[in-house]
Amino acid sequence: MNVSRIAIATGVAASTVLLLAGPAAAHVSVQPQGEAAKGGYATLNFKVPNERDQASTVKLEVNFPADHPLSSVTPEAVPGWKIDITKSDLDKPLEVHGRKITQAVTKVTWTADGSEIAPGYFQQFPVSVGQLPENADQLIFKAIQTYDNKEVVRWIEEPTANGEEPDSPAPVLKLSAATDDHHGGGAADKSGDDDHKADEKEHDKAASAEGDKAEGEKKETHAASSSDTTARTLGIIGIVVGIAGVAFGVLAGRRRTA
Repeated sequence: MNVSRIAIATGVAASTVLLLAGPAAAHVSVQPQGEAAKGGYATLNFKVPNERDQASTVKLEVNFPADHPLSSVTPEAVPGWKIDITKSDLDKPLEVHGRKITQAVTKVTWTADGSEIAPGYFQQFPVSVGQLPENADQLIFKAIQTYDNKEVVRWIEEPTANGEEPDSPAPVLKLSAATDDHHGGGAADKSGDDDHKADEKEHDKAASAEGDKAEGEKKETHAASSSDTTARTLGIIGIVVGIAGVAFGVLAGRRRTA
């Protein structure tokens, strides 16, 4: 009998722990596709679970870090969701690939438009970002989740100094060591590299065609010049021969007269 009571008590305690741990673990988070290397580019997935049994998630707002602004933020289209991008002027312009950037994305908002995150489900919202900072180990994205019953949950608490997770933690992106090519491991980045290489090939092909055309024109010009020189030479020779013939005829006529 005592054994049964202990087992029941243990089961209740375990269930209570699970119930308490469930909401804390099911928060908005961010993970890269591949790796997010310092100084590179990456594709990030913002994972949004639905924590409520009687309500659906209909809106997500993700605030991008102001202390490390990103020059490029491109969200992927998500069926059934409308995307709004908010940009703000930078106090200090960014220098990226020789280009000065004076504005950066400060917030991306996804609003349900024919879809929603129902109880028991989650949704991922992909975003391609860069250039990731080289002088930081992590980026913090504060997020706000809204349900269709008007409830708003703010996932905005930053990591604590002692390493304990706060009640409403903000999504944190850990940055890996910089790579030689300054690119992350996301598929979108590889696609961008392929496009860049294709552009270079097209440029080289066009340059080669222009070079062949110029060489052909040069050869044609040289041939035309040679033909013109030959014609002029033959013309001069013909004139000289004609003058000589006239002179010979005059001399011959004088001799007959004499």
